[in-house]
Amino acid sequence: MKILFATSEIHPVIKTGGLADVSGGLPNAYARLGEDVRVVLPGYLSVWEKLTDVHKIAEFDVRCAFRSYRVAIKEARSTGIDVPLWIVDIPELFDRPGNPYLAADGNDWWDNGERFGLFARIAADLALDRYSIGWKADLVQANDWQTGLVPAFLSEEAVRPATIFTIHNMAYQGLFPHSLFSYLELPWHWWKTHGGVEFYGQMSMLKAGIEMSDWVTTVSPTYAREITWPQFAYGLEGVMAHKQAQGKLVGIINGIEEDVWNPATDRLIARTYSADKGRVAGKAENKKALLNHFGWHESEIDLDIPVIGMVGRLVWQKGIDLVLDLMPQILEEHNAIFVVLGSGDRQHHEALQKLAIYYPKRVLVYLGYSEALAHLVEAGSDMFLMPSRFEPCGLNQIYSLIYGTPPIVHCTGGLADTVVNATVENIDNGTATGFVFYDPSLHALKSTLLHALYLYGKKRTWQKLQKQGMTQHFGWQESARQYLKLIQ
Repeated sequence: MKILFATSEIHPVIKTGGLADVSGGLPNAYARLGEDVRVVLPGYLSVWEKLTDVHKIAEFDVRCAFRSYRVAIKEARSTGIDVPLWIVDIPELFDRPGNPYLAADGNDWWDNGERFGLFARIAADLALDRYSIGWKADLVQANDWQTGLVPAFLSEEAVRPATIFTIHNMAYQGLFPHSLFSYLELPWHWWKTHGGVEFYGQMSMLKAGIEMSDWVTTVSPTYAREITWPQFAYGLEGVMAHKQAQGKLVGIINGIEEDVWNPATDRLIARTYSADKGRVAGKAENKKALLNHFGWHESEIDLDIPVIGMVGRLVWQKGIDLVLDLMPQILEEHNAIFVVLGSGDRQHHEALQKLAIYYPKRVLVYLGYSEALAHLVEAGSDMFLMPSRFEPCGLNQIYSLIYGTPPIVHCTGGLADTVVNATVENIDNGTATGFVFYDPSLHALKSTLLHALYLYGKKRTWQKLQKQGMTQHFGWQESARQYLKLIQ
C-alpha cells in the first residue's frame, strides 16, 4: 500500500512536541510492515541541515490567496527516518528562522493560515500525483490542524485515496477568521454545510479534518472518549460524539522508538541494564551519574534517598503548579530529591529557581531541554512525576516504565491506558506498574506520592513493580497494524 503521511514536524528533523515523535516513529513502522511510505513536510529554514541526498522531483507554480508561488518538491533522507521525505519548498512561506509556528515575539506567524492552507493543498495534490512524480497514494494520514485541510481537499475528488485524520491535541484547533476562508478561495459549500469548516463564525482547520476524513483517530483509547466531553473537546464535543456514533472515532496508543528508548542499549546513560540483567546495579550507577551532573560529590550520595524525576513542558496542562505547591511539603517532611528538566511559563521557571536556592542539592533544575539529560533522568530517577490535567497519550510515562522508574500519573488520556495502579490487589497479582491518582488536586497528588515513597522503602515490592513495568511492550509495530486495520 502506498501511504502519504502529512505532518508539520518530524523528529529528528524538526520538533516542538509529541507530534514529531509520532511522525518519526509511525511511518518507519509502516515501512517495516512492507508498506510504501512517503512523509510530506514543509521546508522550514532549519530542516535543510538535517537532510541528506536532497534532490528536486517536481517544480511548479501554484496560486493561493490571489498570488502565485514557485514551489519545489524535494525528496530527501534523514538519519533515523527509514522512508523518503518530500519537502515542500516555498521560501516566501517557510524559509524563516526559529519555531515553525511562532515568530520571535512568541506570537503566531501572521500568515499561518495561508502557510498551512497551501501546504495542505499541495499535500493533497501529491497524493493524487498531480505533479507527475509517478507515485499515487492509497492512504493519506493527516495530523493535527496544520494538515486538517488535506482530507477536505481530497473529499472533493471522485476517485481518491482513503483518509485518516489523527488528533494529537484538541486544544490546538487552527482557528482563523472567515476572511481567510475567502482569501484561500476554498469551496463555498465547505462553509455552508453542516459538516464543514465553520466553527462559531470562524474557520477551523481541525474541524475540517474531523468532518471530511474517512476515519478520525487519536493517540489513546481514553482520550478518544474524553474528546466527546465538553471539558476536553473545546466546543467540538457534538462533532466528536457524532463521529463516535458513526463508529469512525478510534483511539490507538502511541508507540515509542525502541531502538532509542531502551535501557539495555542506551548510549546516553551511564550504565545499561535490562529487566533481567543488571537492573539494580544499573539504576544505582545512573542515579549516581544524575546526581553528579547536578553537583553532588560521590561521597555525599546516599542511594536510599529517593530521587523524583520530572521531564516536560512547565505549563498548567502538565500540572507543574501542583508540583510546585507539593515540593515544599514533601521536602520538609521527607528526605527526598526532585529533579526537573523542561521549559515553559516564566512564572514556573522563577518558582523552580527559588526552590532550588532554598533547597540546594534537593531541588535540581535544568531549564531547557537536553536529550542526553532526559535519558539520564529516566534511568537515574527512582520514580517519575507526570500529573497532567489532560494528556492525549504521553510518552514520558512509557519511557519511565521501560527504564524501571515507576510513574506517578493522573488518570487521564494515555496515562490511564498505560499505567496500572499499585493497589494491594494489583501488586499481589503482578499487574501493577506505577501510581495513579484520580483527581487533579494537590491532596490527591500528595497522597499518591506518599504511597509511592512508602512502597519505595519496601525493596522487594519496589523491585517487583519496576520489573513489571520494564516488561511492557510499546513498540510502533502494533500501533501501525491497528491503523492499517481501519481501512483494510
